Amino acid sequence: MSFHLTRLRPGEAGARSALYDLEAAIMEVIWGRFPGEFTVRDVLAVLEREREIAYTTVMTVVDRLAKKGLLAQQRAGKTYIYRALIGREAFMSSVVSQLVHSLPEDYRQSALSCLLESAGESDPAELDRLQALIDARRKSLEKP
Repeated sequence: MSFHLTRLRPGEAGARSALYDLEAAIMEVIWGRFPGEFTVRDVLAVLEREREIAYTTVMTVVDRLAKKGLLAQQRAGKTYIYRALIGREAFMSSVVSQLVHSLPEDYRQSALSCLLESAGESDPAELDRLQALIDARRKSLEKP
């Protein structure tokens, strides 16, 4: 996947934290409704139920998402067929990974400490999930 994080809005939820609002709305439609191939018209039909929006606007944003590496684009006659190259969970994981790896080395320890302190505050089972992730990572590092 070639998506590269260029902006982050921590106050926004989900994909809106890393994408522009319409890009995020379109990706949410795609992730929720189109597990396979789709066209701009397919996305437009869903978006039109919630807002007034032009075909050309959706076409431009879908093309931009393809250029960002989130969608595959294939020409079929006079139209383009698209498919998601990454799911919602993988996208969020990629955003977090890029964010963590962009931190200067001396900030990473603080970031990990902060994440650990917040783990379990609202759900004690988070600590068990975190421990399972740590155990799995250790096990993967042990294998040559």
